[in-house]
Amino acid sequence: MPDLIKVAKFGGTSMADVAAMRRCANIIKTDSDKRLIVVSATSGTTNLLTSICRQPDRETRDHFLKQIRDKHVALAEELSESSDMRNNVELLLSELEFVVIENTVITTAVKDTILSFGERLSSTIFTQVLIEEGIEALWFDARNVMITDDMYGSAEPHLKSIRKKADKKLKPLINKHVLVTQGFIGSDRSGNTTTLGRGGSDYSAALLAEAIDADVLEIWTDVTAIYTTDPRLVPEARPITEITFDEAAELSVFGAKVLHPATLKPAIRKSIKVYVGSSMQPEKPGTWIVKNTKENPSIRAISLRRNQTLMNVHSLDMLHRHGFLAKLFQILAKYKISVDLVTTSEVSVSLTIDTDIMAPGHYHLSEAIMKELESFCEVKIEQNLSLIALVGSNLDATSGVSGAIFSALEDVNIRLICHGASPHNLCFLVNEHQADGVVKTLHKRFITDKPEKVLV
Repeated sequence: MPDLIKVAKFGGTSMADVAAMRRCANIIKTDSDKRLIVVSATSGTTNLLTSICRQPDRETRDHFLKQIRDKHVALAEELSESSDMRNNVELLLSELEFVVIENTVITTAVKDTILSFGERLSSTIFTQVLIEEGIEALWFDARNVMITDDMYGSAEPHLKSIRKKADKKLKPLINKHVLVTQGFIGSDRSGNTTTLGRGGSDYSAALLAEAIDADVLEIWTDVTAIYTTDPRLVPEARPITEITFDEAAELSVFGAKVLHPATLKPAIRKSIKVYVGSSMQPEKPGTWIVKNTKENPSIRAISLRRNQTLMNVHSLDMLHRHGFLAKLFQILAKYKISVDLVTTSEVSVSLTIDTDIMAPGHYHLSEAIMKELESFCEVKIEQNLSLIALVGSNLDATSGVSGAIFSALEDVNIRLICHGASPHNLCFLVNEHQADGVVKTLHKRFITDKPEKVLV
């Protein structure tokens, strides 16, 4: 039995080719505590599978199928002669082609089945890579444990069922083998394949870590750490060696794309330490996400989320009356509109919607919802906005922090401010064309020009 139980998740870029897979194998080989390995599809494969689902004509689908086949056959052929592995890859490719040919109309359920092949193929090949590196690896089908509801495309996990299945099927194996399984996919109670949505591999790994009582969850990706802001925007951004669960959760929700927003929920429930590092540069220190950190600066990081929509609702019915907000949010819930920030006055409500993640039919401000809202209030929509979040500690109780922030932005038009709802963030909206400059200004003022240990 290992001293610690670690779950390691490797993303699509970590599975990009055999050379990348071998780097990941070396990371696993040097740490015997890594017992459960969760992998994404090889880089670009999920996009190809999604393209198949969007194309109605057979010729175009065949074109994408050929790309997927050629890619994975080439990966398999780079490895030593393993008839079992190559047969399994061929069987999966043939099964994929059969599903696509048999379903001229791609329902959400069929789409989940098609998308699942990316992870099933990559995990099959990666298991062989580990075996060739002398690791006692065993392929494991995540659908046998990751039980979800039947909301295809964005399935919700059944935690009790996952725990029960993990106790029975996973725990007995992790003492003897390094298990390789798939992120992103699961199955409903009828055995139909489901997916947790794009980015769900991190979430899958966290759920499995929770289910097997892991001590550590490692997220290996293409960035070396979580940074104080996007280093592509601010070259002076620096890696964060340690950050709290609450701060990391705020960053993931408000624009930082290193972690899927739901990833930290299982880790927080079980106090599982989370490590974020680069599979391409594993020697570089990454970021530890823990319950408590040694240093607690007021502002630790700044995130930016583009393409935000501001909905302004006005009605005199709000004045000294109850029920208006309940009615408003009931309609938003009916149309599955997810709201981020909310501010109110006596007769107005302003709220933000993250239109950057919108897909057809998802969080869509359709004519139907606008008509229903306008039946009892005035609605004004503003677009081309960006949401900026300053994330840190005790922001709700730090004297002068808001004054310092907005004095640095005296020439910027702020459209909405949310401060005080959380001790870990202060958020506001600005015009899209000003967003980059605002991030650069705030990062220089509160992070670049301050020693890491100094509080604001």
